[in-house]
Amino acid sequence: MRVDLAHLEALLAAVDEGSFDGAAAILRISPSALSQRIKALETTAGQVLLQRTKPVRPTPAGLPYLQAARQIDAVLSQTLAQVDAVAPGPPDVPIAINADSLETWIIPALASIRDVANFHIFRDDQDHTAELLRSGTVLAAVTSLADPIQGCESHRLGVMRYLPVATPDFAARWFPHGLTPAALEKAPTVVFDRKDKMQHRLLHAYGVDPNIPARCYVPSATAFVEAVAQDMGWGLAPEIQIDEALATGSLIHLSDYVDVTLYWQQWKLESPALTVLRRTLADAAAYALRIR
Repeated sequence: MRVDLAHLEALLAAVDEGSFDGAAAILRISPSALSQRIKALETTAGQVLLQRTKPVRPTPAGLPYLQAARQIDAVLSQTLAQVDAVAPGPPDVPIAINADSLETWIIPALASIRDVANFHIFRDDQDHTAELLRSGTVLAAVTSLADPIQGCESHRLGVMRYLPVATPDFAARWFPHGLTPAALEKAPTVVFDRKDKMQHRLLHAYGVDPNIPARCYVPSATAFVEAVAQDMGWGLAPEIQIDEALATGSLIHLSDYVDVTLYWQQWKLESPALTVLRRTLADAAAYALRIR
């Protein structure tokens, strides 16, 4: 089976832009022409490769084609970057980052190599970023998954430690005798989003059903800490994000901690941009994260 590269390019653009109209604009062709390319690829594959939803999403059958399109695009961009007369500029490198790393240590590292690539960042929970890598949506990801995804390499970054914290007033009201199962069942908690199972780990350690305490969902790393500071509940926050609040006493460490080991996974590609990115993030992580 022979696949037209222009058809793969159309597939990739449709997924990245979320619509046929957006993809057509990026490729500078008509929406009708883009639709014809997608249909031609689906005819070649003998299967439906895209869900015509808003946004457009790949079907299970379309994932391998999306992965191939992503890798070909990365290799082609890198090749063009080595030819000055043709080079359109730094390659586009889509990456998936967990919210807490994005809020604390990733951006300064990426800024230091801003001329190496145009980074397209996808945010998700560290337990779910690997799915974006597996689907071909991104070329690399910060993830809690240690075992390499097929076709990828995995590198340990370090440990992000999460501390259960609250204001002194909240702790005095809800935890007068410290963290106890009875107190944890009654005290409201702040949770990042419904994918976030961090509190579950701590509550399970105390023998508490995570579904019992009242929950407030705050899907922003900065707003999450602010919600805890405003007595909306206690929460598990990265120690590197709350060091100043702990030093001033506006937040206090209740007890215990939860450690999450982070890994950098990327597709096995001969890409100087990915190599520089991996080394830069490894250096930044060595400074920002715990070794163990």
